Amino acid sequence: MWDVVRSFTFPLPPSLLASAMPAITATSHAIGGFNETLGSHVKYSKFSETGEQLGPKVRSKLSMVAVYSPSLAAAVAALALPAVREAPGAALVVAMLGLHFFKRLLESLFLHRYSGTMALESVATISFCYLINTSFIIYTQYLTLGTAPPPVDLKPPAPPSSRWGSAATWGGRVQDPQGGLFGLVTCPHYLFEIMVFAGIACASQTVYSFCVMAGTAFYLMGRSWATRKWYLSKFEDYPREVKALIPFIF
Repeated sequence: MWDVVRSFTFPLPPSLLASAMPAITATSHAIGGFNETLGSHVKYSKFSETGEQLGPKVRSKLSMVAVYSPSLAAAVAALALPAVREAPGAALVVAMLGLHFFKRLLESLFLHRYSGTMALESVATISFCYLINTSFIIYTQYLTLGTAPPPVDLKPPAPPSSRWGSAATWGGRVQDPQGGLFGLVTCPHYLFEIMVFAGIACASQTVYSFCVMAGTAFYLMGRSWATRKWYLSKFEDYPREVKALIPFIF
């Protein structure tokens, strides 16, 4: 199994922290997704209504700007470093990360409509997770400098996958919840978010980037399952045949 993984990923870096972070990231995200299914939600969106939000609160639009801005800043800063750009595939990976968070920031500022607040604790948690993932994807890419690329090149399908996911996420967020893929799954935007990180992982080809993709999938599976459960509990006419994340499957 490990031989298969090695055929399309760079070797684990000599850094102890960078070698440990893939397992830490995938495991922590999976635990977060499992907690979502148990009702222990990160309090934002509809789940902010499920319990009292203790501590300071921030207006929703400002919250989402704060969530995405640090990761965008990290990507922009990395592009300015020649040593990072010289690593195999680094310019493409960093550009994809930057474009993803720039798009998210534009959506937060000009597309989405907000009416509530978000707990400062949730803002800090989500922003920190995005920033850590982004920074370590870039850092582990930098550590591939001087390393021979993997035998199997996954870069060709990377940008199309990421673009597809980004475009579909944009569309899914502005459609009526009864239209498009919302007729098949409760959270199609989560599915396309996973596609974005799949594209980034294919461009990066590091073990850590694939663990971020897997961890994102684990967490959003739990979040989408909890969201579907919430809709079923709130709306008697919500169609039970609509799946949580993957059409006809889950």
